[in-house]
Amino acid sequence: MGGPLAGLWDSLFGAFELAFMARALGVMLVLAVVAGVVGVLVNLRGLEFISDGLTHAVFPGLAIGLAVGGTSGLLPGAAVAALAGALILTWLARSGVASDAAIAIVLTATFSVGVIVVSRSDDYAGELEALLFGRVLTIPPAEVVPLVAVSVLALLGVGLTLKQQLFRAFDARGSRASGDSGLALDLVLNCAVALVVVAAASTVGTLLVLALLIVPGAVARLATDRLWLLFPVAAAFAAVGAWLGLAAGYGASVGGGVDLPAGATIVAVFVIGYALALVIAWAAGRTATVRTR
Repeated sequence: MGGPLAGLWDSLFGAFELAFMARALGVMLVLAVVAGVVGVLVNLRGLEFISDGLTHAVFPGLAIGLAVGGTSGLLPGAAVAALAGALILTWLARSGVASDAAIAIVLTATFSVGVIVVSRSDDYAGELEALLFGRVLTIPPAEVVPLVAVSVLALLGVGLTLKQQLFRAFDARGSRASGDSGLALDLVLNCAVALVVVAAASTVGTLLVLALLIVPGAVARLATDRLWLLFPVAAAFAAVGAWLGLAAGYGASVGGGVDLPAGATIVAVFVIGYALALVIAWAAGRTATVRTR
């Protein structure tokens, strides 16, 4: 095997013989699967804007964690900020405050705090770029287990309440009448989103994390109208997209001499995949209607 085929094979498979590429792929596969599953519920509930608010709420936690503890402080700082943001957004949404206004207030306030904190550092530009756009290829080995643990915790929270979450997504009144606590379910889902944001923000960055939560679920809605197929379809799309994104970035950098940011490349693959799914769904005359069976 030689020529272009050899280069393609090396990008798709040989690249991951390198330790840093294998580590990036392992983290991204776990994160992609969890984000895909959680993202389906975000899509069904129409919580994309809340997810955006939580993404920005994590930024000051990342900035403070980096300022206090260096790279090892990123994860705990982001976790505290994300969970606090989830609690605040849930409370504001249920207190009668218009949800869009509440999210916009949290978004702008927290993001500005994060920028102020980062601006006090000596390497302002470098640290701001890392927080915004991630560092998926330079994840320290010591951070792999905590990142995976955060992702699994988010998946566990959603998994234990999945039937109730789906009931609330399709029939909120019926869910309340059956005895389900809307507050508890909202907190669980928002905290799951927050945990995904925590793990993803330190890999692909805060500005790109939303694609991990939104695009796979949107693709699944286009690909199938069977409710229980949404989750494996979203998870599979996210995992394949993460793999192809990393491979494309490696191939462009090594084979073409073009330095592509890994996180942005992964997101670009996600968007291209969504565009293809949209065209196929349009050609087939599909809609985003979901059947519960």
